[in-house]
Amino acid sequence: MGSSNSSNSSRLAELAKQEGVESVLVGNIESFDLSILLNKKKIGITAGASAPEILVKNLIKKIKSNYDVLIDEMNGIEENIIFKLPNI
Repeated sequence: MGSSNSSNSSRLAELAKQEGVESVLVGNIESFDLSILLNKKKIGITAGASAPEILVKNLIKKIKSNYDVLIDEMNGIEENIIFKLPNI
């Protein structure tokens, strides 16, 4: 999930393809073609850092409106990095 002009989102899709995983970068939920999910037993959804979480939730809602869905949400690595402000 993310814009095609987002380097982070594009990189996620690129990495999936490099690992042999079919990948689609969804930038607009309304134009997402649900037919690509036919005959799929499992899918993964991830989003670029700049993609709001509501976009992922809306994509899941769209998928759920057409398919029986069991969601297994995976927790990512919790980040606790603090960057110091530069001295002025």
